[in-house]
Amino acid sequence: MYWTVNGNGHIPDAITVDLRTDTISQPTQDMRDAMVNAVVGDDVYGEDPTVAELERRSAEMLGKEDALFVVSGTMANLIAIMVHCSRRDGEIIAGDNSHTFRFEQGGPSQIAGVQTALLRNREDGTFDLDELRDKIRVDSDIHEPITQLVIVENTHNMCGGKVLPLEWLAQVQNISREYGIKVHMDGARVMNAAVYQKVPVAEIAKYVDTICFCLSKGLGAPVGSILAGSKSFIAKANRVRKVLGGGWRQAGFLAAAGLVAIDKMINRLEVDHRHALKIATAINESGSKICRVNLATVQTNIVMIKVDRSKISAREIVERLATVLPQDSVRVSLRTSCRDPGFFRIVLYWEITEECVRAAIDKISLVMKELDEKFTKRSDKMDMIEC
Repeated sequence: MYWTVNGNGHIPDAITVDLRTDTISQPTQDMRDAMVNAVVGDDVYGEDPTVAELERRSAEMLGKEDALFVVSGTMANLIAIMVHCSRRDGEIIAGDNSHTFRFEQGGPSQIAGVQTALLRNREDGTFDLDELRDKIRVDSDIHEPITQLVIVENTHNMCGGKVLPLEWLAQVQNISREYGIKVHMDGARVMNAAVYQKVPVAEIAKYVDTICFCLSKGLGAPVGSILAGSKSFIAKANRVRKVLGGGWRQAGFLAAAGLVAIDKMINRLEVDHRHALKIATAINESGSKICRVNLATVQTNIVMIKVDRSKISAREIVERLATVLPQDSVRVSLRTSCRDPGFFRIVLYWEITEECVRAAIDKISLVMKELDEKFTKRSDKMDMIEC
């Protein structure tokens, strides 16, 4: 019998450690208290003082003129694309493994009427700058679209939470300025990048024209993202937000949690980074022949575990980690995620304690040992057959 975690189920005498993503984190008690006591107004009329304060302080922190509180990072990215790409023959350039391209439902084409030109993302989240030059089309003939925006992602989700080098960002900025086009940063987890690089986040944001970051990922707020740029950009962004259905009313209740997030949750991201490295190290120290992690690339709160696809798929491992069998000595349901068959992913956040980390390592070690024994026996059996 298999006892699995699902929306209706329960695993007897087992605990659940959920490392699917950092968006599942619950707001802290300080956030809940701030939400209860927030002073609010109608934000569409510009009359919510708590939203105004969050936007003012976020812009200041990012070194930008102004900011806008929006529902999500996906909305922030789409708004940026719609403002920057003001003509119907526009084109954006993005990485082929970027969140904007892979996981935002084709919003640029579906809603904004903008085509995406792709560059191959390297393992570190960057892309080749010579290829970027080759992709830019500003003096194109009548058959071609016109490049209006370059999008970079920092940290880079599907590259394993990688932090973009500042020197590389400076080069992207220089090339884009040379051709008179803008750069937008999908900075959903840019605070993790700032903590890793030990720089103020404005030091990162200065290399892009516009930037967004999520309050609801590692920072732990319940809802919301910030989009920042020049005053003229934000004025246009506010208008686009309204047509997308993003004009909210007494949003100060949510903004209050966002203020707590930027005050109290940024510096502690280092704990998540440490926990991620601890789990990644344990995976490698298990000696598994099925799963490996490149420790040199574990920088922030995301760990991508490579799977030997010739033996098993990542999804099968994800299902086994979440399953507690009657004979299991480790009574832990470890929830992870996979988007590609060759990798599964774990993501750390503020509610994951040292105890949770130890439980996760115990479950991973159990499953890795089980898989190695299974495939070793299979290999031995095949050797006997060949003999």
